[in-house]
Amino acid sequence: MAVDRDRAVTDDAVLGGRLRLKQPRHGHRVGHDAILLAAASGGEPGELVVDLGAGVGAAGLALAARVPGLSVTLVEVDADLAALATENARRNGLADRVRAVALDVGAPAHAFAAAGLGTASADRVLMNPPFHDPGRTRLSPDPRRRLAHVAGSSGGAPKLDHWVRCAARLLQPHGILTLIWRADGLAEVLAALAGGFGAIAVLPVHPRPGDPAIRVLVRAEKDSGAPLVVLPGLSLNDAAGRPSQPAEAILRHGASLPLAAAGARWPDE
Repeated sequence: MAVDRDRAVTDDAVLGGRLRLKQPRHGHRVGHDAILLAAASGGEPGELVVDLGAGVGAAGLALAARVPGLSVTLVEVDADLAALATENARRNGLADRVRAVALDVGAPAHAFAAAGLGTASADRVLMNPPFHDPGRTRLSPDPRRRLAHVAGSSGGAPKLDHWVRCAARLLQPHGILTLIWRADGLAEVLAALAGGFGAIAVLPVHPRPGDPAIRVLVRAEKDSGAPLVVLPGLSLNDAAGRPSQPAEAILRHGASLPLAAAGARWPDE
């Protein structure tokens, strides 16, 4: 990790060094969630993907690095983070396909359209919304950290249903939404998706085999009537606490998660 002291940012390697990201030295930091989200999202050359709440661009850049010819727009409310996302796209050789805009998820449709994101313009949306419950979380005094972690509180980010409505507006019919959320809040996710999305696939993420899930990755299709499926879970570590082979493949080597089809299995099963 290198530190740019003049700008109070660090220069960090992710995806086993495949990406270099500048990010604030203090406040919210890029972690496993962003890389897992990118691995769950999928994409095809020529598609437009919107990363809502992109921060410094980790998830969207990881997806663009995985899928040649994919275009990504990073949407971030914090103008300083959006500027870092733009810089990160440039320094990773992705500026021709990835751009960042400073925009609030709760902004009206005309504000998105002015930024080149009109209604039904996106093939896919991915998002890592702030998911901590303000009633059960000690709020950080750092406003940026609070905005990144806590939804629906004073000074916090919009609630999940606002994020889902924004995604639904941006997506084309049968477009794909992928998100990551805390596992004990899965009911909130399903409630927010009700009515506008179907073909929901849920993939639990466990610290190790036998432990309760800590995250869920959720993929849903706009305007679909297909039923929900729960896929085999991912364990980040094995029973001895060592990184699991599937997790290493995803977090270090850029492998994808099996969210594309119901009943998908891990390669080693």
